[in-house]
Amino acid sequence: MDKRIVLITGATSGIGLETARILHSNGYFIIATGRREEKLKALQTEFNNERIYTLCFDVRKRAEIRSNIDGLPEDWKKIDVLVNNAGNAHGMDLFQDGKWEDWEAMIDINIKGLVAVTEAVLPGMLNNKSGHIINVSSIAGQQAYPKGSLYCASKSAVSMITECLRIDLNQEGIKVSEIKPGMVETEFSLVRFKGDAERAKQVYKGVEPLTGKDVAEVIVYMIQAPKHVNIAEVLLMPLAQASATVFNRKS
Repeated sequence: MDKRIVLITGATSGIGLETARILHSNGYFIIATGRREEKLKALQTEFNNERIYTLCFDVRKRAEIRSNIDGLPEDWKKIDVLVNNAGNAHGMDLFQDGKWEDWEAMIDINIKGLVAVTEAVLPGMLNNKSGHIINVSSIAGQQAYPKGSLYCASKSAVSMITECLRIDLNQEGIKVSEIKPGMVETEFSLVRFKGDAERAKQVYKGVEPLTGKDVAEVIVYMIQAPKHVNIAEVLLMPLAQASATVFNRKS
């Protein structure tokens, strides 16, 4: 396989980490990004410092993104695949009880962060007339649920941005894909509930959820599809989930 470089945001845990692991084991070169430098260093150690380059930045800070990506060494500049995985849910309240800081965090990370990273990476893909952008969205982007207004809205925005990108880049030889996971057990609920581990645990009670690796394997399948094939959109759920709000929970 020729040298193929994949940049993954939010690569220090969950879906992003598992995607990095599988791709690295398949010979890909990984640019892992995240806010937690110690986690990035641990990943470098795990990969024996081979075929990995790390960038520590916050996707909410556009200037940091541009500086880091523009400053990549020459042999790491040709990014073949961008996996926009970084994203968070903050709080779970009725709209009338919502907190501005939670809303702002979801808009800044889930929407503006994705746009800023894509904006920084895309010129290289346009210059090469090739590339693949994969946006990690959510079932929440197409099905509303109680107490999820801003999270659902942010993921719906990701879906529409993805669709528009696919149209805008149709003549440029660049694939654009979206994966919409249902329930996945990662740090997601722990972050949403501000570190309340017991409350986070209740989300998955009686259900066998997807794992980060389950989602990562589908992302890898998207990347490895033949050149003429673009897997544009995937909705991925555990067997026990029928919709955003319907689950077969075992006691």
